[in-house]
Amino acid sequence: MEGVSREIRLVARPAGLPGEDLFEVAETPVPEPREGQLLIRNAYFSVDPYMRPRMNDVRSYVAPFTLGEAMTGGAVGQVAASRHASFADGDWVVHNLGWREWALSEGSVVRRIDPEIAPVSTALGVLGMPGFTAYYGLFELGQPQPGETVFVSGAAGAVGSAAGQMAKIAGCRVVGSAGSAEKLEWLAELGFDAVFDYRSHPVRDSLAAAAPEGVDVYFDNVAGDHLEAAIGQMRPYGRIVACGSISRYNALEPAAGPRNLFMVVTKRLRMHGYIITDHYDRFPEFLEKARRWVREDRLRYRETIIDGIEDAPAALLGLFRGENVGKMLVKVGPAPSPEPTLAAAPGAQL
Repeated sequence: MEGVSREIRLVARPAGLPGEDLFEVAETPVPEPREGQLLIRNAYFSVDPYMRPRMNDVRSYVAPFTLGEAMTGGAVGQVAASRHASFADGDWVVHNLGWREWALSEGSVVRRIDPEIAPVSTALGVLGMPGFTAYYGLFELGQPQPGETVFVSGAAGAVGSAAGQMAKIAGCRVVGSAGSAEKLEWLAELGFDAVFDYRSHPVRDSLAAAAPEGVDVYFDNVAGDHLEAAIGQMRPYGRIVACGSISRYNALEPAAGPRNLFMVVTKRLRMHGYIITDHYDRFPEFLEKARRWVREDRLRYRETIIDGIEDAPAALLGLFRGENVGKMLVKVGPAPSPEPTLAAAPGAQL
């Protein structure tokens, strides 16, 4: 297929907060699929916090980005040409080939989605990995019980907003932290019982005021002062769901750590970290429930959409400055029009 595909490449490793000079927009010919391959025209790709650690030359649970190659990550698009037995021209799919306009796939990590059920962008957000991360972490590890208090940090992001609403579905009182008045207003609309701006006062004081009787489950997206405050405010036998540490991703030195870890012992707390890719056998269970909750207006979402691949690095940096409300996406190609209304419940922003 003739034409040019643009992609975002990482060209240097960061020290601290990355700059846009670490990225380049490169052009490559649109590839022609061979037997067993499919060519995908991307509509959106995902911008996620976990991408920052992958910019370092340190392997953890996933390999670092390779300098000079397109950055990988979640993306959704339409099959433009298929020579793969499991996919047809015109299929909409979600995949992990990431930050490019066109993607060539062998089909091994590609999942078909139905654009008649929900806007295709939701496959990267509330009905995709972030929603599943919230679901598994909260229900499998947090195990919230009706009447308990759940505290969610980074509550206005894609994972945090879903986790908080799921805790409400479980019958809990929910407290959330975020970094702007707009985000706090949205969390209140979602049904959070108490919210606070972590930038305006010490987290410890704000959390104590928002949850004076203590916290039973802490869904941690932030770590740092949020984790220390949560440990101090938790009730005996509380559960900590260790999902992310966004406050530390750009740090140049290791954190000293929460100064009250001894309370994990004295309060008999349980802290459990997880990597959601270990648990995709549970994804169908999540998707069935999440679709129903969205239809019923019990699980709402917002998307911050940046238009144009050239602005993808700015979108990633904006994520770490807290410029997104809900899921951060970059739009790089045509999407179905008109979108279905099933997932566009009141309160959704498409």
